[in-house]
Amino acid sequence: MKVAHRYLAALLLAALWPASVHAATALDDPRLFSERGYRIDRYRSPTPASAPGAITVDTAQVEALLNAQPPVLVVDVINLTFLHGRFLQTNPHRSLPGALWLPNTGLGHLDDDWYYSRHDWVGYLLGEISAASGGDMSYPVLVLCRADCWLSWNAVKRLAEAGFQRLYWYRDGIDSWEAAGKSLEIVSPRPPPFADLDPPETH
Repeated sequence: MKVAHRYLAALLLAALWPASVHAATALDDPRLFSERGYRIDRYRSPTPASAPGAITVDTAQVEALLNAQPPVLVVDVINLTFLHGRFLQTNPHRSLPGALWLPNTGLGHLDDDWYYSRHDWVGYLLGEISAASGGDMSYPVLVLCRADCWLSWNAVKRLAEAGFQRLYWYRDGIDSWEAAGKSLEIVSPRPPPFADLDPPETH
């Protein structure tokens, strides 16, 4: 009888599990997503198969895009602490060769969180990509971070809403590139236009 009860309990859990997972990751869940649909919490967790307005690509397709004419613009959005008007970096960051590193631009609350909204992070993202693409909204842009990382998903959504037309999402990002034995290079964060505007901390 006890075995039967355990079996029934296991079946019940199996039936309820997909529903609970879906409820926790639904794109309209206010615990995880803003009213505008950006991910705002648990950035390192499983991502969907696609991102708004973009084509999801794998490593082989990324290589093809890099070798195309014009080569795709690679944008890395992995976070980096920004304090007192400057990025605080203690360890080198390795990304795809030639990547444009725009930290923090994949956060979901850039427009409504006081700490981030006091600076124009969205303008930083759009301005740097526009400059790198010569202002061509149809220039191919590839966005990445790491595997199970919603930062790149947010950034792709932000770029699509801004009108960029050829967007690619490297869903597993740097982790997938490195796992395939591809070379990485040390990249530096591109300083935002509001860098060094905050006075240094005094003691």
